[in-house]
Formats: sequence, C-alpha cells, structure tokens
Amino acid sequence: MIIVVKKATTDAQIEEIEKELKDKDIQLQVNHGKNSTIIGLSGDVSTVNTELIANKFDFVEQIIKVSEPYKKANRRFHPDNTVIKISDFEIGNPNKLAIIAGPCSVESEEQICLIAKGVKEHGATMLRGGAYKPRTSPYAFQGMETEGLDLLKEAHKETGLPIISEITSSAHIDNFIEHVDVFQVGARNMQNFELLKELGKTNKPVLIKRGLANTMEELLMSAEYVMNGGNNNVILCERGIRTFEHATRNTLDLSAVPMLKRMTHLPVIVDPSHASGIAWMVEPLAKAAVAAGTDGIMIEVHNNPAVALCDGKQSITIEEFAGLVKKLRVIAAVEGREI
Repeated sequence: MIIVVKKATTDAQIEEIEKELKDKDIQLQVNHGKNSTIIGLSGDVSTVNTELIANKFDFVEQIIKVSEPYKKANRRFHPDNTVIKISDFEIGNPNKLAIIAGPCSVESEEQICLIAKGVKEHGATMLRGGAYKPRTSPYAFQGMETEGLDLLKEAHKETGLPIISEITSSAHIDNFIEHVDVFQVGARNMQNFELLKELGKTNKPVLIKRGLANTMEELLMSAEYVMNGGNNNVILCERGIRTFEHATRNTLDLSAVPMLKRMTHLPVIVDPSHASGIAWMVEPLAKAAVAAGTDGIMIEVHNNPAVALCDGKQSITIEEFAGLVKKLRVIAAVEGREI
C-alpha cells in the first residue's frame, strides 16, 4: 500500500500517520521524491482502514493498493533511482557506467594483482574475484577461500579498486566484512533466504545475481529479503537464464534491463561472461547491455584464460578488455554517460 501526501506535507504531519498505525504490524518507508512524498506501507496492510486515513488527514492525496508482493524494492514505493556509493564510485548514477572486472577465481597473489592493475589502467571501477567458488562438480576447483580474500585485500591495497566477491554461507559474513566492499550472492544462492536475511543485517552493498531459471519477480523478492532486514543497498544482476538453447552457456535476457528498471528503483547490471560462457561473445553482449540501459557491466578477465582454474572459456584477456572498454565508452557517451 502507498500513501501519497501533498508536496507541502511536513515531517510532523507524517508522524501523525505513523502514530495512527503504531499498534499494527506495519512498516513505513518514507520517500521524499522530486514531485511528491510517498509513504510505503509493508506488512499486513489488510488491517489498515484506508477510509479513516483519507478522511482524518487532509494532507493525504491518494492511497494506492499495491498488488506486487515486493514492496521495498518496488518503484512505486521509491520513484527515484537508488544510487549506491561504493568508495568513490556510484552505481545507479544515470551519468555513470560501472565496469566491474577481474578473474572468476583468485589463483595467486601475482595473478590477482596483475589483473587488478591491468583492469584499473583500462577503466575498471571495481575488482571482482572469487575466493569461495560454488561449482557444479565437487571435484572442481573450489577457490582459495580465506587466503583468496587476503589476496583480494592485497590487490585493493595496490590499486585502490573496491572489491566484490561471492559469499556462499552466512558463516563467512564477518570475514567478508573485513575484506570486501560488496557481497555478491551468486545465481545458485539467489533463493538462499537464510543467507539473504543475514546480509540484510549488514550495511554493505549486496549484489544479487538472477537465478538460473528464476523470474524477475523472484529476483526482486530476493532483494526484498535483504531490504526487509534494513539493508537497502542492493544491486541486481542479469547473468543469463537456462533455456532449451545449448549453443551458449545461458541465454542473456536483455529484456530484463528495461523491465527491471521499470519495476524497481534498484541498480541493474549485466554479466555477459556468464550469460554466454564464450569469450568472443562477451563484447557484443556487453555493448548490447549498455545500449539497453544497464547501470554496469561485470566482465571476467584473466591474464591467461587458457590456464585459468575456473571459467577460462568465458574470460577475456587484459588487452581484449582494454579494447572493449574503449567501445563501451563510445556507446555510453551517446546517452551522456561516462566510465
């Protein structure tokens, strides 16, 4: 439910509505937009007497019932885009395009620092790298775990790039807080609700990747879990979904970019590396994603993809990354954005 109040409404008047609803199991979210102030109500709104509120408070302009199950992530609750500040960069800023780059997994100090320096030189705004790697096979490389987080921290010291890394268990949260700037929730953990609840208790940004066969609404409901815990710094990532097509690893759903940006106020980024699973396809998919309006691109970059311990087939080289960023700058500039 949404209560739209008149533009000149004061905080004291809004508090009157809060007092009216204090005995009900309702959460209020006040958003001061450019043209109006919106009070979002979440919880058991069936107990709210809308006629009473409309008649009692003359500053109430409109009461709208929201049918979508996601509330805090809903653009109706928060008409303006959410901009998330990470170090010196803002994801969700309409004038900026975020470039997140790095290897699928951390393999050594030499490797991660070499890649970090390379991607920073050519325009990356954040460094990605896996320390814990959830793999389909239990026999595949699972990542360097705690040592990998330590090496990411070293790469940060050398380059200043903010770090994003995938977390697979709530037991790792305290260690991640000390090492990373953004928690990444992978596709396989998108509906690990216990993990999402715990991440909602933190104050660091959380990037959630869309599940292998999940709808956009289900992705937003996962974001809702984090936001319901008090952490509103959520970034959504389209990384391809599973379809009947086997020519590519997944099928990139580019329609998710404009659709999600209509459904939610949260930033939306695209991962063309996992979407295709093929290195040569990363460039055309990345360019298409920027043209579609994505807030950022996440790209897997390796100094020697042929010997990568994880996802080498979809990784591009540092030199290829440099060429790609040059082309993305041109596309972004058409819309008045910069990297």
